[in-house]
Amino acid sequence: MKTDKKILLHSLFSLENKKLLLAFSGGIDSSALFHILIDNGLKPDLAIVDYGIREQSKDETAYAKELASKYNCICHVVNAPSFDSHFEANARAFRYEFFEKLIEEHGYHVLLTAHQLNDQLEWLLMRLTKGAGLGELIGLHSVAQRSNYTIVRPLLEYSKNELQDYLDNNKYRYFIDESNNDESYERNYFRKYYSNSLVEKYKDGIRRSFKYLKDDIFILEDRFETIFAYKELRVIKIYDTRLKVKAADLALKELGYLLSSAQREEIEKNNDLVIGGVWAIGLSADKLYIAPYYKTVLPKEFKEKCRITGIPPLIRGYWYMENLDKIDI
Repeated sequence: MKTDKKILLHSLFSLENKKLLLAFSGGIDSSALFHILIDNGLKPDLAIVDYGIREQSKDETAYAKELASKYNCICHVVNAPSFDSHFEANARAFRYEFFEKLIEEHGYHVLLTAHQLNDQLEWLLMRLTKGAGLGELIGLHSVAQRSNYTIVRPLLEYSKNELQDYLDNNKYRYFIDESNNDESYERNYFRKYYSNSLVEKYKDGIRRSFKYLKDDIFILEDRFETIFAYKELRVIKIYDTRLKVKAADLALKELGYLLSSAQREEIEKNNDLVIGGVWAIGLSADKLYIAPYYKTVLPKEFKEKCRITGIPPLIRGYWYMENLDKIDI
């Protein structure tokens, strides 16, 4: 696997002089990313979650602390509570809550994750079996902007085998998570029976296909743009109303909410609706509004002003609570 600066910095051009936080586990992917960053003069702090379900997790945490001490980085550790059900979803939510707390408290600019080519294919296959559009099939992007930080995934073009070869060739330590063999986890099932073997045999073609698909998404996204953002409010100008589902999906994903296929169908059929009892969505002319849903009594004068200015009914509660009536969009 090539790890020269030209290839790496093609993905990481914006990381220099930024405060970096690496989501670390001690496995092949995150261990490879840590050493590649160090090799290229970038020094991330580490964040590791101990779920307490494997004996090995203590060794992985100790390894993270060892690396941090050796390379003069900070290692943040948290012990997760036990999850009685839906382990994957609850673990992910806890993990990102931990990351975002660290980002807020310590002023990190970038969260680095070690997702790689096999992960991309796993995601695509899992979404494909549930019914998904192009944007949902390609769920992992090299750079994803959040409200106060950026997620960067520098390894999406590399397969797991390439990363393992890099570690072995350089005699860098890593751990193999035995729970990856547990087929009760959906991702492990797809990994074992589909994605790993496909990547091993058709790696170059799969890599090219993801590039072409992401180019297509970029063209689609050029048909709408966010023209106003305030806290959890987004106003998106849509040049083709057929793309309102795609626009809503991307905006909500940025806000930390993932739409189900049923919810995407609801948005396709309705111009004004509440998703999950939490998010209000309203289409007014060529503008799509997304905001937290507030049900409150509104003054008659305020409602009339919203009607005139085109603020959708379900958005007005948030508009009123945040005193946005003087905003002209």
